[in-house]
Amino acid sequence: MQFRQKALSKLQSPEELDLPVRFARPQGRLVLAVTVVVMAAAGYWACTGTVSSKLSAPGILTRAEGSYVLQTPVAGQVTGVLAEEGQMLAAGTPLLNVRTEQGERPVRVVTAGRLTTLVAKVGSVVATGADVATLERAQGPQDPLVAVLYVPGGSGAAVPVGAAVDLSVQSVPRQRFGMLRGRVAAVGRAPLTRGQIAGFLADGNLAEQFSRNGSPVAVIVRLERSSSTASGYRWSSADGPPDAVDSRTPVTGAVHLAAQRPVDWLLP
Repeated sequence: MQFRQKALSKLQSPEELDLPVRFARPQGRLVLAVTVVVMAAAGYWACTGTVSSKLSAPGILTRAEGSYVLQTPVAGQVTGVLAEEGQMLAAGTPLLNVRTEQGERPVRVVTAGRLTTLVAKVGSVVATGADVATLERAQGPQDPLVAVLYVPGGSGAAVPVGAAVDLSVQSVPRQRFGMLRGRVAAVGRAPLTRGQIAGFLADGNLAEQFSRNGSPVAVIVRLERSSSTASGYRWSSADGPPDAVDSRTPVTGAVHLAAQRPVDWLLP
């Protein structure tokens, strides 16, 4: 029987101890070196680098003290409307005249503010305790606006006071005039119920909208002032819109959260 030369060599030196061992090819050493460098760079970035993020939430422009619903203390027919929507009214100012069985009776403003919604009209009949108007609490037109954002309850703790906020205003084209600038002034301590939101905004529909995904936390955003814009507030564009922004305008806010190191995501 004839054996091949390689088979005979295998039999003579089965363990091939006389042959040199090649631990790695040159290409393999290059791949290993690149892998080590990449892992070292990633580890250094994870420990020293930072990643910023934003939290988006819906909200509304309003005054810091919120709004209230004015209810009539008397029943009868409205014979006169003494103010217009948008007008500033001092506490005690007559808003309506109502004809009752005892004669004409005025319905007066309880707290000074801006008349935002007038429900009662001349000729309408109102019952005692009926809603006749909504007023925004304010001492005068010089009172600054704030934005109130309603963030998910579990995200409230991540919002730092002083954080920058970019506000997209529904009535202002963002592509043309940019975004309204602000900073977080306060963060609510606990999630709000629908009733609490309705009590502050004096609007049940808005309360339902903002609490649709659960009980949110209120974040008060102080708008940055500017003397060079028509609105009196700072925008991401140079001039901002040519007109003033109105209270009760819906907004969407992007809150700049604190930067984090990637390694913090892996640590408990």
